[in-house]
Amino acid sequence: MTTGTKNRFLNSITLPNYEFVISLPEFKKEGEEFTIWFLEGVLERNPEYIDCLLYLGNAYTAQGMYEKGLSVDQKLSLLRPNDPLVYYNLACSYALLKNIDAAFEALEKAIALGYNDIHHLEGDKDLACLREDARYQKVVEKIRKQ
Repeated sequence: MTTGTKNRFLNSITLPNYEFVISLPEFKKEGEEFTIWFLEGVLERNPEYIDCLLYLGNAYTAQGMYEKGLSVDQKLSLLRPNDPLVYYNLACSYALLKNIDAAFEALEKAIALGYNDIHHLEGDKDLACLREDARYQKVVEKIRKQ
C-alpha cells in the first residue's frame, strides 16, 4: 500500500462514538471533594508520600476539615522533623482549632528551624486568633531579627 493509498484509507475510517457512564458515586465528586478522595486513595497505598500529605492537609483545611488537617500536619511533623514549613502549617492547624498554646509552640519551632516569611505570617487568616495574644508580637519580632 502506498502512502497516498494509506492516507485515503485512514481518512475514510469512522471511529465509533463511545459514551462512558460511570455510576460509582466516587466519580461524581467535583473540585476539592474529588481531590481529597483521590489523595486519600493514593495515601492508602503509600502512607508516607510527603507531597501528597502536604496537598491533602491543605485541601482538608480549605474545606474546613480542620481536625483532619491537623492529623495530617502532625504526621508530617514526624516524617519531616526539621522542616520549618511543616511546623508553620501545624501552627495554622492548631490555631484554626483554637488550641492557642500548641499553635505558638509549633510556630516557635518553625522559627527555630528557619521559618522567616513575615509577610505571609502577618497576612495568614489561619493565624488570626493568635494576633490577640501578647506572644504574637514576640514571634513577629523573632522573625524580624533573623
